[in-house]
Order: sequence, then C-alpha cells, then structure tokens
Amino acid sequence: MNFPLTLIDLAGTIALLLWGVRMVQTGIQRAFGPKLGLVLADALRDRLRAFIAGAGVTAILQSSTATGLMLTGFAAGGLVDLVPALAVMLGANVGTTLIVQVLSVDVAGLTPCLFLIGFVMFHRGGATRTRDLGRAVIGLGLMLLSLHQLLDFITPYEDVPGLRLAMGVIATEPVLGVLLAALATWAAHSSVAIVLLIVSFASKGVIPPHAAFAMVLGANLGTAINPLLEGVSGTNPVARRVAVGNLLNRVLGCAVALAALPVIGPWLVTVVPDNARAVAGFHTGFNLILAAVFLPLLTPYAALLRRWFPNRIDADDPGEPVYLRRGSTGVPSVAIGAAAREALRLVDVLDAMLQSARDAFENGDRKQIAQTKRMDDVLDRLNIAIKAYLGALDTDAMTDADHQRVEDILTFVHNLEYAGDIVEKNLMGFASKRLKRGLAFAAKDQAELTSALNRLTGNLHTAASVFMSDDLAAARVLAAEKETFRDMETEATQAHFARLRAGGTALSEASALQLDVLRDIKQVNAHLVAAAAYPVLRGHGELLSSRLRLDG
Repeated sequence: MNFPLTLIDLAGTIALLLWGVRMVQTGIQRAFGPKLGLVLADALRDRLRAFIAGAGVTAILQSSTATGLMLTGFAAGGLVDLVPALAVMLGANVGTTLIVQVLSVDVAGLTPCLFLIGFVMFHRGGATRTRDLGRAVIGLGLMLLSLHQLLDFITPYEDVPGLRLAMGVIATEPVLGVLLAALATWAAHSSVAIVLLIVSFASKGVIPPHAAFAMVLGANLGTAINPLLEGVSGTNPVARRVAVGNLLNRVLGCAVALAALPVIGPWLVTVVPDNARAVAGFHTGFNLILAAVFLPLLTPYAALLRRWFPNRIDADDPGEPVYLRRGSTGVPSVAIGAAAREALRLVDVLDAMLQSARDAFENGDRKQIAQTKRMDDVLDRLNIAIKAYLGALDTDAMTDADHQRVEDILTFVHNLEYAGDIVEKNLMGFASKRLKRGLAFAAKDQAELTSALNRLTGNLHTAASVFMSDDLAAARVLAAEKETFRDMETEATQAHFARLRAGGTALSEASALQLDVLRDIKQVNAHLVAAAAYPVLRGHGELLSSRLRLDG
C-alpha cells in the first residue's frame, strides 16, 4: 500500500471533516444567528439560565468559539454582567460535547439520507432559512462521511510499529498529547472536529485510551484560545475578562484532570470497555465536572477578573463609547444628554459607510467593502452600549419628558443600526456582485446612483439636526424625502422595463442591479425618517396612524 498517497487521502478526509463542521456552523448562523444572539442576551440574567442557554446555543452551532465571540460583543458593549457571561461559557463547553456524543455512535448509514434531505432543502426556491438549514444538513452528512472514511484509512495502519511507538510516547508523556491536541484545535478552530478525530483513532486502537484522554484535555484547552485571540483585539479590557476567565478555568481543569488521569483512566476503561464511548464520556464528564465546580464560585472569580482587567477607555477604538459615564446614571437628565451625544457618533459612522458605498459603486474599490463591514461592527457596538446605558437609568427618578427622550434616543440608534446593516449587507453586497460579474452601469444610471447616495447623505445630516433640535419644519422636510426616493425608484423601474423591451442582456442585468440598489437606498432613507422625523411629527400631532383613506 502506498503510504504517501494514503497520507494525502487522510489529510483530505480530515479537511472534509473540518469543512463539514464549518458548513453546519455557517448554515445555522445564517438561519438563526440573530435569534441565537437574542436567546443569549435574554438569558444573561442569572447564572443557571445563562449556563443552559450557552449549552443549547453551542450544541446547535457546534462551536463554542462562535458562542464566545457573540458573548464578547455583549461584554464589549457593557450589556452583560461578568458572572452570567462566564456561566454561558461553561455551558458552551458542555454544549460542544453533545454532538460528540451523537457522532461517536456508528450512524454512517444516515449519510445518504442527510445528503438527499440537505440537497432538496438547499434547492428549494424562495425560503432562505430552508436553504441555510439544507446547508447545515449537508455539512452534517459530510462529517459522517469523513469519519467513516477515516476509519477505513486507519484500519490498515493499526499495527504499524512507528505509529504505535509515537502513540506510546504520548501515552507515557500525556503533557505532549495535551499540547499537540491544543495546537491542532487552535489551528482547526473546532474542538468538535478534533475530539471526533481522537474518538475515531481510539476506536481503532491507534491511540491508547490514556493518550486519548490526554488529547481530549488538550482539545478542551485549545478551544478556549480562539475567543481570546479573535474576540478581544483592540477592545476594552472588560471584553477580555470573559475570554481570559474561560481560558483560566480550562487550564486549571486540565491541570487537575491530568494529575488524576493515572487513576481516572484505568477506571473509566474498566467501566466503559468501548474505547470510543470511553473517550466521548471522558470529554463530557470533564466539562460537566468543571461546570459543577466553577458555577458556585463565579462571583469571587468574577471579582478577581475585574481586578485584573479594570475598565479602560481606548480612545483609538471607534467602537468604544466616549460620552457614556457610569457615574452619570444617577442623574437621568445628564445621562440622557450623554446618550444623545453618543448617538450622534452613529451618524458619523453611517456617514463614512455611505461614502464608502458611493466610492465602491463609482470606482469599484474592493477595500471599501471590507472597511464598511468593520464600520458596521462599530455601529453595532455603539448601539449595544447606548441601550445598556439607558437601561441602567433609575426610572423612578425620571420625568415624563425624560422617558420620552429615552424612547426617542432608542428609536434613533435602533434605526441607524438597521440602516447600517442595509448598507453593509445589501449595498456593499451589490457592489461586490457588480465587480464579480464585470457589470458596468450606463452613465445616466451611475449618475442617478451617485445623486441618490449624495442625497441620502444629506438626509442623514438633516436627521441628526432634527434629532438634536426637535425642529418641526426640518422634520417635515425630512419626511417629504420619502416621496422623492419613491419617485426615483418608480422612474428607475420604468427605465428598466423599457430596456428589457428594447433587448440587451448585459445592459438589462446592470439596470436590474441598479434598481435593486435604489430600492435599498430608499429603505435606508426610510430608516432615517423613522429615526428622527417621525418622533418629532408624532409629538406635534402631525403623524397619521395610517396612510389608508377612510371613507365616510
């Protein structure tokens, strides 16, 4: 048997396993990502609910890294207390064990069914969520297929002396196994994939149980590294507390388990003769015991992390609040004014995003697309921070005017954040699509797009002015802009159908893209009107409850 070729086959199968895990993660995130984030946010009130939510969300995502990154976003905005955040991560580590338990059983016969179901779901027209779930089902099928192939590849080499010797070294030096598995997990970004590999090797006897247990500890250690490296770069040290806290409890747990391994290992092999089940059970037991030990200790543990990582404002980080001072929350009027000033920073960020969108459509600058995504992350973080800040106000000390102003600020930041999402996901997506397909707008269409984006930028400035001044006349002007953008869309639609009737596939495709862009620009403008004009018009009794004509 040709060993080099088999080694390539083995590497390709491992790559297939990693790709399957990624397909499941991205499919679930695209289908339920925002809702999963809301589940976490809603559960962050007490440690038990947070633990359960962390386990459930991670079992669905199959990635404690994804859960950790979502949690880092909440922590960076001050939306989550440290104790429930740490509880979520403990639950996330337990959640990763559930899929390992399922896949450690021989269910390879389900692979064709999963491929068929996933294919049908993916190719169903219309329902985006169905397509995303189909992607996840196909990914699950790829995972099962790769695991089955791994076992086939491993079987002929079970008794190779060199491999036995290497595994024997790991068995006698478990620290080496921990380090190797931690490095592999960090590189693969998936403890699920690495633990499944270990389970597959152990089931064939390639890795002795003692070495497999040590490598499982390494996988648990490696999975805590990615949130630390990827989720906290350039952020307030407050966000670093969760990732560091999770890594430290992993390190302590691995150290204790490694010391107890000479006792635990032989006992577990005796109780569970099947090596694959023993390794999967060790993985689950380790995380359950670690959660049971740390959950009651989270309060003093959180206090220690706060002392190590005190709150600090980084002036170079655009996503860090500048005007929100915790000491001002005792005086609602002062705090509300600070929140309003912070809300204007969203205007500056959205202004820069619109300029990037204009440059992307005019010059085809790919860098603008990536830059806009980073700016949308800044919008999200500022939005979270402002909402958390206003949520901490003493409502009993607030007047009716204070309550109304808080509602206006929340409406403003909420709509600007939604507008930013449209720019980042839709407008920049269309800009990327135009570059990939090599489409060129007609000179008249390009001029219309540039004019619409310039007008939208002007309306953004007007919205900021209305938000701060409560000017009724300016609010009327801003609200009237909806008709202007509606007329733009109508004219572009008529021009597009005229081109279709005249023929010319390339021109009509570019025209259709331009029409889609104008529709999204109109939607952004609608959010600007809802953010600033509607609250003022409603306050002056000039906003109708419905646009429908009432007869009689």
